[in-house]
Amino acid sequence: MPDIVTLTINPAVDIFVNVDKVEPTTKMRASGPKRDPGGGGINVARVAHRLGSDVVAIYPVGGALGKLLHRLVEREGIDSIVTPSHVETRENFTAFENESGDQFRFVLPGSKLHPAEWEACLERLVSLESKPKFVVASGSIPPGVPDDFFARVVKAAKKMGAQTVVDTSGDSLTAVLDEGVTLFKPNLNELSEMAGAKLDTDEACIKACRKLIVSGRAEAVALTLGDKGALLVTAKRVWKAKPLDIEVVSAVGAGDSFLGGMVSALAAGKPIEEAFRTGVAAGSAAVTSPGTELCSEADVKRLLPQVQIEEIAAATV
Repeated sequence: MPDIVTLTINPAVDIFVNVDKVEPTTKMRASGPKRDPGGGGINVARVAHRLGSDVVAIYPVGGALGKLLHRLVEREGIDSIVTPSHVETRENFTAFENESGDQFRFVLPGSKLHPAEWEACLERLVSLESKPKFVVASGSIPPGVPDDFFARVVKAAKKMGAQTVVDTSGDSLTAVLDEGVTLFKPNLNELSEMAGAKLDTDEACIKACRKLIVSGRAEAVALTLGDKGALLVTAKRVWKAKPLDIEVVSAVGAGDSFLGGMVSALAAGKPIEEAFRTGVAAGSAAVTSPGTELCSEADVKRLLPQVQIEEIAAATV
């Protein structure tokens, strides 16, 4: 039985290069490219697998890039269930400018999927012989896929008896939260956009999270705050994680690493506050890794003792 099943409807091959300086019109000589499997759910699967979880990743693939993506995922030891797509799997491109230390990220939207193609991913989920503990719906929605796709994933997962985790944005986020999930992981910008207000204090953030919980849209909210740490809010308790004193090399994949670490710990039976601690360690480990690399198990274990969380008073709704 898999601990975790992830579903990524808009996967990608992530390409990373180094370049001395980014300049317009100039032919810039870059380093040899590094290619990693990408897309929210695939990244969550990679991290959870590194931390010891039994993971299955479901995603569509198309063309030569789709075959490459499948090889890259399987190379990491993750079981894949792939469905065919008539369009080429997308690429994302990240360039690190050596002179400034800045990153330039180019994220492509993905090509339009036919109904039969996205429906096939749902069919693979509901036809699993072994039922998972957690189903994670994460990442963006490509053209042709309905806004309620992740809501359908969550509904199917509930029928299987699995706990549900979501990390997405836009209209698809509204639809999936209307279905109600076990755990929702936004960042501060995403939660502020949902709340329609600037959330510049812990109290304001907690209040926005609690509204989601009281309305039945999420049982718990893990809110990442960048260099200000993170919050975990449930119906009765709130924890705040302090940011670690580390050198940030790349922010790519930090949120996915956080979620992968947290879900892995939950699937292992850890209390939610300990899972939160693991998520913070994993997200922090990711930002110390160059390019599109995610956290390593060794770095998570190294940083875990440094993570400080405290229970704080909850704001009223």
